[in-house]
Amino acid sequence: MFLFLMKLIFATHNPGKIEEAKKLLADLYVEVLSAEEAGVREDVIEDGETFEENALKKARFVSEKTGEWAVADDSGICIDALDGRPGVQSARWAGEGASGEAIIAHTLHELREVPPEKRGASFISALALVAPNGDHWIFNGAARGSLASSPRGSALPQLPYDVIFIPEGYLETFAEMSREEKNKISHRGRAFEALKNFLKHTFAPTQQ
Repeated sequence: MFLFLMKLIFATHNPGKIEEAKKLLADLYVEVLSAEEAGVREDVIEDGETFEENALKKARFVSEKTGEWAVADDSGICIDALDGRPGVQSARWAGEGASGEAIIAHTLHELREVPPEKRGASFISALALVAPNGDHWIFNGAARGSLASSPRGSALPQLPYDVIFIPEGYLETFAEMSREEKNKISHRGRAFEALKNFLKHTFAPTQQ
């Protein structure tokens, strides 16, 4: 019988990310809680210049507040034709607090004169794990693809770009895929796979 159970606080208030994280870590003996479920309601200012800096800042904040292991993801989309924008500003480049629909409308407007063959983009994810003693590890994931000319499918809450991102080798957008199919190939899925391998090798369950 496995006795090991690890509590992991995901430093986010994004319900879409929480749902994905729970699915991605479902085969481990890990209890995933959101920052709010752990009693942390403050938002961290994401002013880092890289995905790694922002992820680490969020995870460290939640770990210090709770005294628990914490993980945070910072992710975004880097569009070739826009010189890598919006990057770390992916959630904010349509204006602070903009809706998912507004973000997509703004993105498609910026790409209005870009032909289909030049609409390449990369989804990037950096995942930071912080221990109660302050030690930390970074795990990265990326997914290459292109951007559709109009929204397709239904995205999880606060994951707006899924309706226009078409991963390489597929015809569907992330939002048109099943959760399981997306998680196998997504940037966040790949970063979490690296995290899972780390947890499996670092914290072997006690077996009796």
